[in-house]
Amino acid sequence: MNWLLRRDLKKFLDRGEKMEYVYAALLLNKAGQPITEENVTKVLQAAGVQVNEARVKALVAALQGVNINEIISQAAPVATPTQAAPTPKKEEPKKVSETEAAAGLSSLFG
Repeated sequence: MNWLLRRDLKKFLDRGEKMEYVYAALLLNKAGQPITEENVTKVLQAAGVQVNEARVKALVAALQGVNINEIISQAAPVATPTQAAPTPKKEEPKKVSETEAAAGLSSLFG
Protein backbone atom coordinates (compact mmCIF):
# COMPACT_ATOMS: atom_id res chain seq x y z
CA MET A 1 0.00 0.00 0.00
CA ASN A 2 2.92 2.33 0.77
CA TRP A 3 4.29 2.09 -2.76
CA LEU A 4 0.83 2.81 -4.15
CA LEU A 5 0.55 6.07 -2.22
CA ARG A 6 4.05 7.08 -3.19
CA ARG A 7 3.42 6.25 -6.86
CA ASP A 8 0.11 8.09 -7.04
CA LEU A 9 1.31 11.12 -5.09
CA LYS A 10 4.51 11.18 -7.14
CA LYS A 11 2.44 11.30 -10.34
CA PHE A 12 0.23 13.95 -8.77
CA LEU A 13 3.20 16.10 -7.75
CA ASP A 14 5.17 15.46 -10.97
CA ARG A 15 2.36 17.10 -12.91
CA GLY A 16 3.17 20.32 -11.08
CA GLU A 17 0.47 19.98 -8.46
CA LYS A 18 0.87 22.13 -5.42
CA MET A 19 1.56 20.84 -1.94
CA GLU A 20 -1.39 22.78 -0.53
CA TYR A 21 -3.66 20.02 -1.82
CA VAL A 22 -1.67 17.31 -0.05
CA TYR A 23 -1.56 19.41 3.12
CA ALA A 24 -5.34 19.78 2.99
CA ALA A 25 -5.71 15.99 2.77
CA LEU A 26 -3.32 15.47 5.69
CA LEU A 27 -5.19 18.05 7.76
CA LEU A 28 -8.51 16.36 7.06
CA ASN A 29 -7.01 12.99 7.98
CA LYS A 30 -5.63 14.35 11.26
CA ALA A 31 -9.03 15.85 12.09
CA GLY A 32 -10.73 12.51 11.41
CA GLN A 33 -12.70 13.89 8.48
CA PRO A 34 -13.20 12.01 5.21
CA ILE A 35 -11.01 13.13 2.32
CA THR A 36 -13.65 14.12 -0.20
CA GLU A 37 -13.64 16.68 -2.98
CA GLU A 38 -16.00 18.86 -0.96
CA ASN A 39 -13.88 18.76 2.21
CA VAL A 40 -10.59 19.35 0.40
CA THR A 41 -12.15 22.31 -1.42
CA LYS A 42 -13.42 23.79 1.86
CA VAL A 43 -10.00 23.52 3.49
CA LEU A 44 -8.26 25.09 0.51
CA GLN A 45 -10.77 27.94 0.32
CA ALA A 46 -10.41 28.57 4.05
CA ALA A 47 -6.65 28.86 3.50
CA GLY A 48 -7.18 31.37 0.70
CA VAL A 49 -6.05 29.06 -2.09
CA GLN A 50 -7.62 29.43 -5.53
CA VAL A 51 -9.04 25.93 -5.96
CA ASN A 52 -8.49 23.95 -9.14
CA GLU A 53 -11.24 21.32 -9.25
CA ALA A 54 -9.20 19.01 -11.49
CA ARG A 55 -6.39 18.97 -8.92
CA VAL A 56 -8.86 18.22 -6.13
CA LYS A 57 -10.35 15.31 -8.11
CA ALA A 58 -6.88 13.94 -8.90
CA LEU A 59 -5.83 14.11 -5.25
CA VAL A 60 -8.97 12.44 -3.95
CA ALA A 61 -8.63 9.72 -6.61
CA ALA A 62 -4.95 9.17 -5.70
CA LEU A 63 -5.83 8.75 -2.02
CA GLN A 64 -8.88 6.52 -2.57
CA GLY A 65 -8.51 3.41 -0.39
CA VAL A 66 -5.20 4.54 1.13
CA ASN A 67 -4.75 4.37 4.89
CA ILE A 68 -2.78 7.56 5.54
CA ASN A 69 -2.23 6.76 9.23
CA GLU A 70 -0.61 3.46 8.29
CA ILE A 71 1.65 5.16 5.76
CA ILE A 72 2.69 7.82 8.27
CA SER A 73 3.49 5.18 10.90
CA GLN A 74 5.71 3.36 8.39
CA ALA A 75 7.54 6.51 7.37
CA ALA A 76 11.06 7.12 8.56
CA PRO A 77 10.99 8.67 12.00
CA VAL A 78 11.92 12.30 12.17
CA ALA A 79 14.49 13.25 14.75
CA THR A 80 12.88 15.28 17.46
CA PRO A 81 14.86 17.90 19.26
CA THR A 82 15.99 16.60 22.59
CA GLN A 83 16.25 18.64 25.68
CA ALA A 84 19.72 20.08 25.97
CA ALA A 85 21.86 18.55 28.65
CA PRO A 86 22.35 20.90 31.55
CA THR A 87 25.68 22.63 31.46
CA PRO A 88 27.88 21.69 34.37
CA LYS A 89 28.35 24.43 36.89
CA LYS A 90 31.78 25.91 36.88
CA GLU A 91 33.46 25.40 40.15
CA GLU A 92 35.35 28.37 41.34
CA PRO A 93 39.02 27.57 41.78
CA LYS A 94 39.94 27.01 45.37
CA LYS A 95 42.18 29.75 46.63
CA VAL A 96 45.31 28.28 48.12
CA SER A 97 47.55 30.22 50.43
CA GLU A 98 51.30 30.32 49.80
CA THR A 99 52.00 28.07 52.76
CA GLU A 100 49.53 25.44 51.51
CA ALA A 101 51.07 25.64 48.04
CA ALA A 102 54.54 25.25 49.46
CA ALA A 103 53.40 22.30 51.58
CA GLY A 104 51.91 20.70 48.45
CA LEU A 105 55.10 21.18 46.50
CA SER A 106 57.27 19.83 49.31
CA SER A 107 55.18 16.67 49.36
CA LEU A 108 56.06 16.14 45.71
CA PHE A 109 59.77 16.47 46.20
CA GLY A 110 59.96 15.00 49.70
